[in-house]
Amino acid sequence: MSSGQEVGEIFGNGTGPATALLRSPTVIIASVGLWGMNVYLFRLFRIDYVKVLTLDLVKEREAAMKNDEMNAVEEDEGSDVTNGSGNRRNGAAMASNGKTKIGHDSSSDVTASKLIVFSLSLLALLHFSTKLWIDVIGGSTIGAIFVFYSAVLLGICLPLHSTSWIRTACDTVFHRAFELINPRCFCFGSGMPRAVPFIDVFFADAMCSLSKVFFDWGMLWHLAWHYPDPVPTGWHSIVIPSVAASLPYLIRARQCLIMYTIGFMKNDPKKYQHMLNAIKYSTSLWPLCVSAYEKTVESPDEKATLEKILIALLAINSTYSLAWDIVMDWGMMQNPQHFMAPIVPETCVPSSSSGSKVTAPTCAHAVLRPRLRFGAATSVAILLVDTILRYSWLLRFYEQRLFPSNDVYILCTQFLEAVRRALWNLLRVEWENIKQNRGGKEGDDNEMESEYDPFISSPSNMEMSPRAAQKKDRQHVQKQ
Repeated sequence: MSSGQEVGEIFGNGTGPATALLRSPTVIIASVGLWGMNVYLFRLFRIDYVKVLTLDLVKEREAAMKNDEMNAVEEDEGSDVTNGSGNRRNGAAMASNGKTKIGHDSSSDVTASKLIVFSLSLLALLHFSTKLWIDVIGGSTIGAIFVFYSAVLLGICLPLHSTSWIRTACDTVFHRAFELINPRCFCFGSGMPRAVPFIDVFFADAMCSLSKVFFDWGMLWHLAWHYPDPVPTGWHSIVIPSVAASLPYLIRARQCLIMYTIGFMKNDPKKYQHMLNAIKYSTSLWPLCVSAYEKTVESPDEKATLEKILIALLAINSTYSLAWDIVMDWGMMQNPQHFMAPIVPETCVPSSSSGSKVTAPTCAHAVLRPRLRFGAATSVAILLVDTILRYSWLLRFYEQRLFPSNDVYILCTQFLEAVRRALWNLLRVEWENIKQNRGGKEGDDNEMESEYDPFISSPSNMEMSPRAAQKKDRQHVQKQ
């Protein structure tokens, strides 16, 4: 969710030093590079992010195959043994084919180095195409942006082996984007809606951080429609950009309502959490709409009133979202009474720095949660930076002092939101990985998990922990 929903200049020809036309590709390029940083850190701290993101899809696929096999067995009842065994063999073949499809070609792997190099290449292409089209040819900014997008599209579509991973990644993005709008229920049936997998939740949350990019795309449509004339001032001119910027929040709120419906049908006592989450996303819509409407107002008194309303809405949204980040998305501070009295005095001791593993719990473990895969210091640092960036909209009070134009200020907040989302991704995937490994056992929350620190640990010490060694020995004895 965006740390601030202000919008840039809507009306006029947008000839500032950082127009909305250049903001959107710049932020997207930065997001690609930051995802490369995420991939690198996931690999470094031994978190299988691909498994975390796709586990729900794998389970759904396996459940569907088991259901097909059961239906095939029921249909084959009463038939001869040969046909029955043949159908079972077909079912086994389907299962093996399904497992084969889950695998992927190693040449299409999306690695951190590929993402970072790709983002730097896109940044260079954006700079070159802009300079060439505007300074050399004398064209407009709109033309430069369309040249950039056309060059990127052409480069991706070329059947080169070196860019096959980009086509695979784009195919995944488009497929997940389609799933965001794909109906997950049968309107004319009484069946339960299909649950929203974690990868779609993760993807929709990422789109929320790019909501102002969607606004800029809507504004690009308006500029192109009225080109070469400036966009006329009026409320109707902000409808399409505002609706475009609202789409990520509406999609994410819809996902929450779907999960609430499933929880209601299953009598889940925690179904209310999905409704609270949907309300959280609704608090992001109002600042965006008020900020856009403020651009159409000419009266100073009305502008001042809208500014006060906007600040109040931004404060509510940022505080609500920050609390949800910490408690629900990261699984931290979920039981403060449990940590305050008996645990904090005993566990607030210096962590071990002798070598490989954190052997004693710290204050961070007591206050946040027992398991911190990235370590106590890194987790606390991410939490503090996320808190600061949640309130990056406070820079609006220093806009004229720090930024040459409103467009530069909006670009800065968009980039800060991309950085915040990259940090949020680390703890979100970490918490989802912990929940998946826990397998729904509440007792595991009280168990301290050894932490892997790749910066101070030697490879020999990191090969296997004592707990893992004992577990492997028990498995070996059972096999014998």
